[in-house]
Amino acid sequence: MPIEMLMPVIVVLPVIAALLIKLTGNNPNLRDTITIVTSVILFLLLIPLTNEVMAGGQPSLVLAEPLPGMTLKFTLEPLGMLFALVAGFLWIITSIYAIGYMRGHHEDNQTRFFMFFAVAIAVTQGVAFSGNLLTLFVFYEMLTLSTFPLVTHAGTEAARMAGRVYLGILLGTSVAFLLLALIVTWYLAGTLEFTAGGILAGTASPLVLGVLLMLFFFGVGKAALMPFHRWLPAAMVAPTPVSALLHAVAVVKAGVFSLLKISLYIFGPDLVRELPITTILTYIVAASILLASLVAMTKDNLKARLAYSTVSQLGYITLGALLGVTGILGGGMHIVMHAFGKITLFFGAGAILVAAHKTEVSQLDGLGRKMPITFAAFTLGTLSIIGLPPLGGMWSKWYLAQATLETGELLLLGTLLLSSLLNVAYLLPIPLRAFFGKPKDDDDSTGGLKEAPLFCLIGISITALVCVTLFFSPQFWYQLASMAVR
Repeated sequence: MPIEMLMPVIVVLPVIAALLIKLTGNNPNLRDTITIVTSVILFLLLIPLTNEVMAGGQPSLVLAEPLPGMTLKFTLEPLGMLFALVAGFLWIITSIYAIGYMRGHHEDNQTRFFMFFAVAIAVTQGVAFSGNLLTLFVFYEMLTLSTFPLVTHAGTEAARMAGRVYLGILLGTSVAFLLLALIVTWYLAGTLEFTAGGILAGTASPLVLGVLLMLFFFGVGKAALMPFHRWLPAAMVAPTPVSALLHAVAVVKAGVFSLLKISLYIFGPDLVRELPITTILTYIVAASILLASLVAMTKDNLKARLAYSTVSQLGYITLGALLGVTGILGGGMHIVMHAFGKITLFFGAGAILVAAHKTEVSQLDGLGRKMPITFAAFTLGTLSIIGLPPLGGMWSKWYLAQATLETGELLLLGTLLLSSLLNVAYLLPIPLRAFFGKPKDDDDSTGGLKEAPLFCLIGISITALVCVTLFFSPQFWYQLASMAVR
């Protein structure tokens, strides 16, 4: 099989799995086996593509040409490879975790859950493989629609309300801003192809191109840039595995991944830095980083706190897209580092819910002595998000900080440092009160060990260990990110 044919195979494979999951819904063991086996096969198929990209290749395949000069096309370059690998690997881990969570929490409609989960992964891979803006836009919108049933999975009024907010903001920003940006780009450049160095230099005045840049950055609603961020906290009504993979990795990372691609291949890093409006946009992003952190500090609900933390952390990657080559390098690495750190925290929140039936931070006093594995992993994820050694989150923040120095943006460096201090303030108290807090008299947080189901512990242990491994061995991800900016 030609190497480029692996890309459509990888996209179609989870869709076939979704059909098999539907057909085997009456046999949970067989259904869940199909989910795990398919996730492993998908990841194995990504390996030869990785070898090709690491060797300097860019597999490309035109899928269709709806209009003359407008193609739906897959082209795999290093940044797309990075995103595809992260989503593919974490589908395996989240599938294992989800089996323990869904059964341990006695969730209804588990077959529907795993079916749409697989479809969402297929679409996420399509986002990673997109070879031009049109293809990216198509799969970006499909991701919104395919994850809507997961957000509304519970079927409650709160879930339906969250679903309306989810669709309203994501589709609204796409139609009002992103689609308009695509039309203007086509008009100015005559193409939507991703091209090294960009396609817009010299096509219009700095004012027009600045407005176009704003349209893209606010049109990609999945990047959760304030004020278009409310969909993400609203989506926390979904089961924790959805929050973990789709709203800590696939959906939100599809947003910031799109912004990195647009900066690299539509505008070009040099043009982005030359536009006067970039300074304004960077400070809007900086405000989003700090405001989301401050809001996170006020949230007692654990998943709500993690959701606003994600809004803040996405701002790091969005900022990187505006800070030139080193910023994009740091943003690409932060996709990886934040994915493993934040999914560990969401796994922890789900394990706490299943084992102890607690959802609020104020309820966690002393619980760490009953769930030591869960809270040890949670601590590692926390330290990685903060950016402390020896956890992987340090490296992406290092390059983002370096980018602020290279561009002379010392206020933005202060923003990153202050944000990291705020990370400490709203994340570190969670494991500290779990291990050292005194349970209330009427609380059952002490006593014998009572961890979450085994599959949940396997999932959270793997992602926590990866957070450590990424500190000592970040070279592979650094190489992919650096190849992208070269």
